[in-house]
Amino acid sequence: MQRVMIVGAGKDGTALLKRIVETNIVEVAAMIDKNEHAPGMELARSLGIETSRHWKTVKQKNINIVIEATGNIKVMELLQQEKHPDMVIIPGAVAHLISELVEEKELLIARLKEETYKQQTIFNSTNDGMIVIDIDEKIILFNKTAEEITGFPREKAMGHKVNEVIPSSKLARTLKTREVETNQEQVLDNGLKIITTRIPMIDEAGNLLGALALFKDITEIVNLAEEVTNLKEIQVMLEAIIQSSEEAISVVDEEGHGILINRAYTKMTGLSEEQVLGKPATADISEGESMHMKVLQTRRAVRGVRMKVGPAKRDVIVNVAPVIVNGKLKGSVGVIQDMSEIQKLTTELSRARQIIRTLEAKYSFEDIIGISDEMKMAIEQAKLGAKTPATVLLRGESGTGKELFAHAIHNASDRKYNKFIRVNCAAIAESLLESELFGYEEGAFSGAKRGGKRGFFEEANNGSIFLDEIGELSANMQAKLLRVLQENEIVKVGGTKPVPVNVRVIAATNLNIEKAMSEGVFREDLYYRLNRYPISIPPLRDRKEDIPALCQRLISKLNQDYGRNIVSVTGQAINILTQHDWPGNVRELENVLGRTIIFMEHHEIEIEGKHIPMLQLPTKESKAQENSAFVHNNEETLADAVERVEAEVIKRSLEVHEYNRTKTAKALGISLRSLYYKMEKYNLANNSMQ
Repeated sequence: MQRVMIVGAGKDGTALLKRIVETNIVEVAAMIDKNEHAPGMELARSLGIETSRHWKTVKQKNINIVIEATGNIKVMELLQQEKHPDMVIIPGAVAHLISELVEEKELLIARLKEETYKQQTIFNSTNDGMIVIDIDEKIILFNKTAEEITGFPREKAMGHKVNEVIPSSKLARTLKTREVETNQEQVLDNGLKIITTRIPMIDEAGNLLGALALFKDITEIVNLAEEVTNLKEIQVMLEAIIQSSEEAISVVDEEGHGILINRAYTKMTGLSEEQVLGKPATADISEGESMHMKVLQTRRAVRGVRMKVGPAKRDVIVNVAPVIVNGKLKGSVGVIQDMSEIQKLTTELSRARQIIRTLEAKYSFEDIIGISDEMKMAIEQAKLGAKTPATVLLRGESGTGKELFAHAIHNASDRKYNKFIRVNCAAIAESLLESELFGYEEGAFSGAKRGGKRGFFEEANNGSIFLDEIGELSANMQAKLLRVLQENEIVKVGGTKPVPVNVRVIAATNLNIEKAMSEGVFREDLYYRLNRYPISIPPLRDRKEDIPALCQRLISKLNQDYGRNIVSVTGQAINILTQHDWPGNVRELENVLGRTIIFMEHHEIEIEGKHIPMLQLPTKESKAQENSAFVHNNEETLADAVERVEAEVIKRSLEVHEYNRTKTAKALGISLRSLYYKMEKYNLANNSMQ
């Protein structure tokens, strides 16, 4: 008997457990759920079934079938990754459907037996001999044609064993072998030769109900064999559909014409069978490409493709797989999940949120890729800092992953169950920044909301706030931020009463704050408040050994974004990528891989060297020219040397981008305001007018 493990002991898992125990078709070996007191866990223990909080502890114990009853896609993906080759994983919705089908088949078989007796006249009207025996080899059906061919009265045959009536019959053997015997010659006791087909009667649960013998001529036997073959193909197709089903189902044949839809599909799309069956696969699509046709062309499954279907343009996610029988493509089956309501809620939530903040941290330290010593040290520092309430200052070039570290620090702290607010200090106008950070009282200024507004610091109370581009704050805002760090309180715009806040500040910058401090642009006292726990994140050019692992992680993300199935990057492509210095760091690497995947053919699953777009690899001459700017003159101080190199870098970047200030600022990873300031400082503004 097959051994089953159910993952998920909630309502669906409990119902499945009860159904399986009642039918006794398979043995439930284990029930898995993180909550030991879930209803299904209690029921399983009362039935003597092993329970556990994780499937890894029991999955090796001869488990044949795993039923995923949580409905969580990530759990399903983990189970798929960790299953052994002989293990079958069934989504809970499919298992429930199978259970219902088994019950329905049992009822149908019972009705079939009843109708067999009622419809005796129908069987007697056929010109084909027909004998049916039960599992005890006793005849339960003996039609008129069989009576005429064998010469044995029906009344005497009914209820007797088949070999007592027809000694040469092989129908009893069919019960034992459970094998179909087609077009077999047989000589009866009366000397008559017949050609017979013997068929075991087995229900979908594998239970033997009896055996059937049909007396056919050669022509009709051939026709029957073809019909049986077609029925087998249909059965395999239906099994594939059942195994794939989660929500609405759509099936097309090898030509791309609809052959089956279910009620959930009709309800979701608003399309009837008449509008879909026999029509092209594009009949239900309002926006997007037909995944059925794509699968039929490539013979490859596609997952997670978004499109709109039906007259109402319902937003859905589609998973489509090919149906292959005996090596031949017979069609494809699509499972459709409705995303309209989720999309509506997501859209409303996006409107309510501002671009520069979010109420939760999305990443953890497991999402940070790094095997280099520099990156390992930064991660260890961040993990240690996460356990303290100290203010953290993340330093590193643009694109190195400072925001990723901020998310991870919050998620690893004791504040992870509270809000995480992100603020890009350079993205908010100076006139609005104070009211956004600290909020305002009613009537504080023209256009202020009635009742006032809570600022980001209040929103982040008992949580964390991430202040990105902290070096872009004005002197006035620096003073107000210093008060928050010193006194743990804020004063709203237009208010006089301080409001206490308990917020953990995580700041980030790609600027040289020490230099800005020496120039009087950044407050020294604020610097020492922010710099209690500094973490330097190395640029990608200093940790190129991380590029292969980063590529693999970024490819997984880009596959989801672009609906592709890229598997890996060849060694040749890695060599090309490691030769580049990556001034844009990981963000630039993601950009290059994204462009690569976009221009790859759909059948290609591996990034090769030929796919990598041309990278601006430095020549020996350009390197020598660039290095000359970094040669130190013993007569100048370190500050003077830093300014000289900075001016040279800005000048070269301006020349490369034809003095387009926006592109230059973006390439240098600084704000446009900072670029204007530095151009004025190094007298580069006049050069751009030449």
